[in-house]
Amino acid sequence: MSSQYLFALIAIAVGGACISTQAPINARLGSHVGDPVTAAAISFIVGAIILSVIVVLRGAVPSGAQMAAAPWWAWVGGALGAVYVWAAVWSVGTLGVLTMVAALIFGQLAAALALDAVGAFGLQVREISWTRIAAVALVASGLVLSRV
Repeated sequence: MSSQYLFALIAIAVGGACISTQAPINARLGSHVGDPVTAAAISFIVGAIILSVIVVLRGAVPSGAQMAAAPWWAWVGGALGAVYVWAAVWSVGTLGVLTMVAALIFGQLAAALALDAVGAFGLQVREISWTRIAAVALVASGLVLSRV
């Protein structure tokens, strides 16, 4: 296993821990501000400020031409993230963190299976195999077990 691969696994595991932690923190913020959509917006504003500072400090501000060259669908990521943050803030109090994350991962894997199969957004096409279907089914089983 290469060091780059290992670092990528560690980075995404830390990202996953951040997602699990973010949901109850944003839900608490929502209870203080009175609305999950407002809490999600505040979360995005704070994140946008932090990322903007990092972009400027790194000298990585893109030109208008670079941004204009992006396909239309490349701009949808923020909207998809907003749906996730709102759904997490809204559902974590009802589901609990474990079930919310299990449902999140199930949704991610089901969509990933389809996206890989068609090579969406320029990705390499990866076949739907029985082992990949089993992986999604095992997470679905874990989702069910999280509620027992």
